[in-house]
Amino acid sequence: MGKVTGFLEFQRLQEASEATTSRLKHYKEFVMHLSDDQAKVQGARCMDCGIPFCTSGCPVNNIIPDWNDLVYRGNYREALDNLHSTNNFPEFTGRICPAPCESACTLNINSEAVGIKSIEHFIIDKGWENGWVVPAPAAQRTGKKVAVVGSGPAGLAAAQQLARVGHDVTVFEKNSRIGGLLRYGIPDFKMEKSSIDRRVEQMQAEGVRFRTGVLVGRDFPAKVQNDAQETISHEQLQSDFDAIILAGGAEQPRDLPVPGRELKGVHFAMEFLPLQNKVNAGDKLKDQIVATGKHVIVIGGGDTGSDCVGTSNRQGAASVTQFELMPQPPEQEDKPMVWPYWPIKMRTSSSHEEGCERDWAIATKRVEGKNGTVEKLIAARVEWKDGKMQEVPDSEIEMKADLVLLAMGFVAPVGQVLDAFGLEKDARGNAKASTDGEGCYKTSVDKVFAAGDMRRGQSLVVWAIREGRQCARAVDEHLMGSSVLPR
Repeated sequence: MGKVTGFLEFQRLQEASEATTSRLKHYKEFVMHLSDDQAKVQGARCMDCGIPFCTSGCPVNNIIPDWNDLVYRGNYREALDNLHSTNNFPEFTGRICPAPCESACTLNINSEAVGIKSIEHFIIDKGWENGWVVPAPAAQRTGKKVAVVGSGPAGLAAAQQLARVGHDVTVFEKNSRIGGLLRYGIPDFKMEKSSIDRRVEQMQAEGVRFRTGVLVGRDFPAKVQNDAQETISHEQLQSDFDAIILAGGAEQPRDLPVPGRELKGVHFAMEFLPLQNKVNAGDKLKDQIVATGKHVIVIGGGDTGSDCVGTSNRQGAASVTQFELMPQPPEQEDKPMVWPYWPIKMRTSSSHEEGCERDWAIATKRVEGKNGTVEKLIAARVEWKDGKMQEVPDSEIEMKADLVLLAMGFVAPVGQVLDAFGLEKDARGNAKASTDGEGCYKTSVDKVFAAGDMRRGQSLVVWAIREGRQCARAVDEHLMGSSVLPR
């Protein structure tokens, strides 16, 4: 490494962010990337550790030590090329990835990990600022046509990779704008949608065709149709294209089967979050679900729940309470026990810092209200004994609730798409497709492939990008007999 003793000399530096009081007044990003000097110092903290576990901890296998060293030396353009060699969209991961690479950092054994995510954020922003991110169209066309269903990170990564080796790629999206859950599930204050728009422009210049407002499949309920203006059958796709990639999201949320679930004011998180993103984009909505002046309870302690907290606070909620079924995790993980794997520990997001009451080991028993509208939530404390959850006697509590948001994860992709193609499913309702050996990412139906959430279930953006890239290689091999795309 360029600074062999850097990890001994320099401390980890968090990216600066806008003050809480001012950022709650808008929906724009509030985290600033590092300055050149700060990035150089943070890059210098990367050790000459011999075996870079960070690379294996990263689902896309970013070559992290290399671009850390390049940033330290000021070779930003080369660092960008290195970063792009494994990740099509580092501006997505540099903003919203939880950074499993940092958990795997060798320095994290007994100190604070290298700020890998902040350096990645710096590199890609530097690339866009200097005009280094440009289209890379194929030198020649293959004449093969590929349909990609779903325009989230998996679909976009697959589409870009295939277009760059000369295939004619069409991406189908059921909503009116490209981006999938990146567009409609991630609040703008975590990632502004201009990051997606400029990538779409780049991919269009590379030959990718985007068709929005199109549902693929049949028998969709009204709530799934969203902005769709037309429907294309699976037979049509199989007739028109040489290969099809199913890359939709895991959009079936986990429900809460308790008395009162049907009351007005009890909603899934993904009924709440996309509406604010649409308003931010200039859409006119008739019945937006808003938290303004309401006592909000968010059920679920993960990232989606945190997004509900941040959005509710920006809408002017009277109070926000978030609780989780599992016990409160420890403040500090047991590093000798879990390194280099992702640890269970207390995590406080920027949304939590903006204002939120948090509680753990709480189970909802029922919601109650008047005239069909929720007014309160009844819960109880629980404890785990012999692997089973039990209610703590005499622990029932009552909380005022005008808006209850269910953010307990997602269980499966939209079934109508898989059912239309007649695909074999795994035990969790995902498209069944292996990632090993010959025929990886292939489903049980000829020339139909699956990647991302639709194959592996609910997961991270970085896993979606990995699967999209690997699926693209599998499709290219299927069409051409071999592939120059990276594994």
